[in-house]
Amino acid sequence: MSRSRMDDNAAYLQRLEALRAGVDRRLAELAPRPGTAPERLVKAVRYALLAPGKRFRPMLTLLTAAQFGAAEGVALDTACAFEMVHASSLILDDLPSMDDAGLRRGLPTIHRAFDEATAVLAGVGLLNQAYAVVAADTQLDSERRAEITGRIADSIGFRGLIAGQARDLFDRHQLRDLPSLDRLNHEKTGVLIMAAAQSGARIAGASDDAVAAVGEFGRRMGLAFQIRDDLIDAEGSVEGAGKDVGKDAGMITAVSLLGVAGARAAMEAHLVAGRAALETVGGCDLVAGYVGRLFTGRKAAA
Repeated sequence: MSRSRMDDNAAYLQRLEALRAGVDRRLAELAPRPGTAPERLVKAVRYALLAPGKRFRPMLTLLTAAQFGAAEGVALDTACAFEMVHASSLILDDLPSMDDAGLRRGLPTIHRAFDEATAVLAGVGLLNQAYAVVAADTQLDSERRAEITGRIADSIGFRGLIAGQARDLFDRHQLRDLPSLDRLNHEKTGVLIMAAAQSGARIAGASDDAVAAVGEFGRRMGLAFQIRDDLIDAEGSVEGAGKDVGKDAGMITAVSLLGVAGARAAMEAHLVAGRAALETVGGCDLVAGYVGRLFTGRKAAA
């Protein structure tokens, strides 16, 4: 690698780290503080929201906004709202009545660290806080705030996370082929990723065609990440994944349908198709480069 390319790469990595650190700082500011709500609830929310993570969804919002020319910082609160939704979904997915997980991001799940009732309240509270953050964002005009609020609602509701979790709980035994599995995975994972990326593009004033291309990229990344999680569940360790593994044994997944090699090929096909979607609007090197780096590792992206 040439010296100039190494320098460019180092600068890019520094930029990514600065953005991620900015998300962490702002999340700490936006999370409820001691004295604003019951102490146990505040501690639980901050435990879940501020746990170490890649901040993939907010990073997509920030990088997409930057890619299309938004001013620095203008998308930060929207990015944090998407992380709140994601953190909430993890809390609720991990509950004993759902996936009954014991470990998340290398830490005990919130219902284990606190209790189940506190976990439910923290999860619901974070969903509502996400809406409040967008509504109070004076850097966005009213039209953008309304649009982003709608995108968040759609990504959570009966075409998104909630529908996907219900399908996972009640319909997974009915899955027979990859298209039906892709539908489940899109609802559970892809819809929120799409919304996060498209919101960044909208904040920057991107065209409808560009927003559509970013949406297709997000859809493909959601499917790819879910296959990656299937592979990690089948092959990984608790230490490497930072969460429970082996939970999918006996369930229909990309690995059970396609085998390990076939699942890897399907994941790569989604990555290629996602990059191709971005190429239609100029490549979006900031976004594509970031996602490409995430797939060079094995650890879960949550």
